[in-house]
Amino acid sequence: MLAASALPRASRAAPVSLEARTARVQLTPETYPATEVWGYDGRSPGPELRLRQDERLQRRLVNRLAQPTTIHWHGIRIANAMDGVPGLTQQAVPPGQSFDYDFVLPDAGTYWYHAHQASAEQVARGLSGPLIVEEAEAPEVDHDLALMLDDWRIDPATGQIADDFGNLHDLSHAGRYGNLVTTNGAFDFARDLRPNDRLRLRLINAANARIFELGLSGLEGWVVALDGMPLPAPRPLTEALVLAPAQRADLIVDVTAKAGETAWLARAERDGAVGQARFPVAGTGTKPRRDAPAPLPPNPRMEVTGLADARSISFRMEGGAMGRMQAAVLDGKRQSFRDLMQAGQFWAFNGVVGRTETPLVTAARGETLRLPIVNDTAFPHAMHLHGHHFREVRSDGTLGPMRDTLLVMSGETREIAFVADNPGDWLFHCHMLSHAAAGMTTWLRVTA
Repeated sequence: MLAASALPRASRAAPVSLEARTARVQLTPETYPATEVWGYDGRSPGPELRLRQDERLQRRLVNRLAQPTTIHWHGIRIANAMDGVPGLTQQAVPPGQSFDYDFVLPDAGTYWYHAHQASAEQVARGLSGPLIVEEAEAPEVDHDLALMLDDWRIDPATGQIADDFGNLHDLSHAGRYGNLVTTNGAFDFARDLRPNDRLRLRLINAANARIFELGLSGLEGWVVALDGMPLPAPRPLTEALVLAPAQRADLIVDVTAKAGETAWLARAERDGAVGQARFPVAGTGTKPRRDAPAPLPPNPRMEVTGLADARSISFRMEGGAMGRMQAAVLDGKRQSFRDLMQAGQFWAFNGVVGRTETPLVTAARGETLRLPIVNDTAFPHAMHLHGHHFREVRSDGTLGPMRDTLLVMSGETREIAFVADNPGDWLFHCHMLSHAAAGMTTWLRVTA
């Protein structure tokens, strides 16, 4: 027999590259010039990454930009070192350098990836893309579409992205809203369908601050998952679906429009509903109307146990324009709101601005935590927890659906609970990204 040392060693293939670089894309009508964006592989949204549950994702981020960057894999419960938060889980990748991301995908569902270095600018310039993790047994549909909903602040004189990322109004008010709304990078997204087609629509809110209120026309739909996590039973979509920045929703929808008509995914605006995605219907349907969809298979670790004995951590959001915050701690020193404003910092958690040297809380692995969140500001906030999903504890004691991002409106108090079962240092921040840049960022530690 040959000795093992005499056999050739298997070489490990290098991960597929994902390049962050500038590119020009036609976001606007063709009467305008192409817009320069920052995109992955020169695209915005970046390439759709579609793998199966329990497969390994391997991508080498190559930074071709003029500033450092990282990738955060939003909603994926992965090892802390792969989470992509500069200064917390890794160092930012300098221009011309690379970083290898390598992790297993434990949960099926709809997720996304985006820059997490100077994210208020880098995401607004286009650095995001869809990450789809397919179930071992996916529901039967005719089309499975990931739709990234976004908005862009375009200078109408040039057709280029407005370069006002230090805008104090955005930092202190509702955040950076755009004047051009797109689906998958197109202002006039359309997909041809047939009568009675069944679709899985994977909706991803990639906007910096815009809250989408969505409805259906010429379609009958059910919500089957939120933030990647399956609902115990499909929920008929009979009222507006609200998606805050970073939230996702999986819909199963049937085409009810007839041939020659147009079905719509529509969004609410002040002057009424407008089209978000257009679905012209043509031809003859090859299938009859189907029964309501069955639930998606659950992901692992969706239970939140230990609520009765859970530790409760009070959490208050303060600051912003028209707020009541008079002072807060920044860089270890208590400062007046005027001084904070001059530093471009407007928001605080529990009286502290920005990410501190010590965590908000240190939890033992497996410990259940409850966080009552008080929004003592004049604006809504979309709070995102890295590395975990949570459930809302409703006022009657029941638990809401599992999510990783919670929209908390002005004046509301909402409580979340989760099992801190993923060791490491995890960010907790507002996903209105201008708010995060102006102070709404903290972190927690889960010990091994």
